Amino acid sequence: MANPVKLYNHPIAPSARRVRIFMAEKGIKLALEEVDVLAGEARTPEFLAKNSSGGVPVLEFDDGSYLSESVAICRYLEGLHPEPNLFGRELSEQCEIERWNRRMELELFGAIGRTAQNTSPIFASRFKQFPEYGEVQRAAALARLERMDRELDGRPFVAGERFTIADITALCAIDIGRVVANIELAPAWRNLARWHTAVSSRPSAKA
Repeated sequence: MANPVKLYNHPIAPSARRVRIFMAEKGIKLALEEVDVLAGEARTPEFLAKNSSGGVPVLEFDDGSYLSESVAICRYLEGLHPEPNLFGRELSEQCEIERWNRRMELELFGAIGRTAQNTSPIFASRFKQFPEYGEVQRAAALARLERMDRELDGRPFVAGERFTIADITALCAIDIGRVVANIELAPAWRNLARWHTAVSSRPSAKA
């Protein structure tokens, strides 16, 4: 099995932060090589040879191979460092965590990302923006956050009783939404606020 030696990273990119938080939860330390994605460094021929999708994070191995996509990287790291477990132990728990992580990815992370891409000046030079569509996605993200508040009623974490990859995905989505898309948590969402305070207080959240 190849051993990871380096993570290509950007300090603001939410997917890269997802891997950094995951690593911090497990006490994994890897060299970070910063890639200025906003300046186009992830779209050079040299970097595209590492990740044809042109983004971070990318994990580099000691045999010269690479692995991209943040959840795939986290799964690999979980295989190397099983504890603390963040993807589930027995099959039923693995499926439950997968279900909630997918919901956070597709329904929240995705909507926030599309809002930012279509409304934020940061992306104006990178994408053809459709502001009206961006506002539709903002409404979808806010509706999903309201639903998340209801789902967290009586439940400490996104997928149940313990902190998992689903919480990391949701935290990264919410935090980048506040920074680049002006998507804020409503004061009435007390369950969501309680959860956000708890997961943000974990040392790994500063990674």
